[in-house]
Amino acid sequence: MESEEAVLALAALSQSTRLEAFRTLVRHEPGGLAAGELARLLEVPPNTLSAHLSILTRARLVTSERHSRSIVYRANLGEFRDVAVFLLRDCCGGRPEVCAPILESLQPCCPPKRKERSRV
Repeated sequence: MESEEAVLALAALSQSTRLEAFRTLVRHEPGGLAAGELARLLEVPPNTLSAHLSILTRARLVTSERHSRSIVYRANLGEFRDVAVFLLRDCCGGRPEVCAPILESLQPCCPPKRKERSRV
């Protein structure tokens, strides 16, 4: 990731409605939310939300897909991961103990389910 891309993403998230929209979309992964439902949840007029979603889309933090008459928005978790990695890539300057607490706090809140071994 280039600095310009990271700046664009961070700028998109630096406004409270956009930040809350992104966080709400993250909570609704992997299915996403229709624009109208997202506007209702955030208590934001649809035209206002549309402008915010355009900014998040330009920053590649949100994707959209048309489903019949509605547009479903999803958080682009891969892009968000790239931003986080960009910020943390050189955080410890060769001293892993500096970054250890940050990395520990980034552990998923819902770890993947372990696959059960089949008994033969």
